[in-house]
Amino acid sequence: MKFSPGQKVKVKMGEPQGHVRTPTYVRGKEGWVERVHGEFRNPESLAYGGNGLPREPLYMVGFRQQDLWQARYAESPSDNLYIDLYEHWLEGVPNA
Repeated sequence: MKFSPGQKVKVKMGEPQGHVRTPTYVRGKEGWVERVHGEFRNPESLAYGGNGLPREPLYMVGFRQQDLWQARYAESPSDNLYIDLYEHWLEGVPNA
């Protein structure tokens, strides 16, 4: 596993063709690894008849709602959104 709980990550940008499991509203956004689920077959490969191998680490990644929706989010600043993302969509964020 490349990332561990508590580590800051950023979702990669991109508009790949076809079936992907990463919503556009989190692409390019920073969050943190909340939990490591383990390794699973890649659903982006499985969707097109592939075998999903090699297995990909899957993470629960947390985002602050305000960071996702910026000025449009008028609720509590402590609200978070959690989403499961595969490792190939994530990159590390250097500690500030």
